[in-house]
Amino acid sequence: MAKGDSGACLASAGWLRDAWRRGGSSPMATIEALAAAAQQGDAAARSALFAALYDELHRLARREVRLSSGAVTLGATTLLHEAYLSIAGADGAAFPDKARFMAYAARAMRNLVIDHVRRRQAHKRGGGLHVTALDTSIAEQAADAAPLQAISDSLETLAAVDAPLAELVDLKFFCGLTFIDIAALRGVSERTVQRDWEKARLWLQHTMSS
Repeated sequence: MAKGDSGACLASAGWLRDAWRRGGSSPMATIEALAAAAQQGDAAARSALFAALYDELHRLARREVRLSSGAVTLGATTLLHEAYLSIAGADGAAFPDKARFMAYAARAMRNLVIDHVRRRQAHKRGGGLHVTALDTSIAEQAADAAPLQAISDSLETLAAVDAPLAELVDLKFFCGLTFIDIAALRGVSERTVQRDWEKARLWLQHTMSS
């Protein structure tokens, strides 16, 4: 997963352990507990929520690859939608709002895509290949994980300034959603999404070149 502060990682691990105890053995219950706390402004719960969503997305991807005997190339958008249906279908799920779920899960997907590209690089160098197969319309075209990690680091900075813009980049670049998809998800016009995309693109270009 993306690089982070060791204290935040320890806090996330603690939150996961506590939420797991409260929610029993169900990952859905864990995600529900974390989401409820994150929405109350708990930073540790928010970090742990991304970790839990990453694990759930990874689990779904591995399952699809296993069921297809490794022949499938699983689209990031398809994986996100399947994760939402799985979590929203659970009793008492904390994500009745699909847009809110996508905002959280898209960041977790960013980490999954970067990890996948890293594993693909390792395989080309002769290392082992993890069995998760992902295919996004943009990020997966990268031959090297380093530029993707640089974008990810810049997105963390952007998120502190304008979270919706950072979420837009995650949805478009790392998850492969179209402008029409994102507009429908957010309840705005396609033109509004395009304008926001241009703002985010220029911000990232300036930040990464300075």
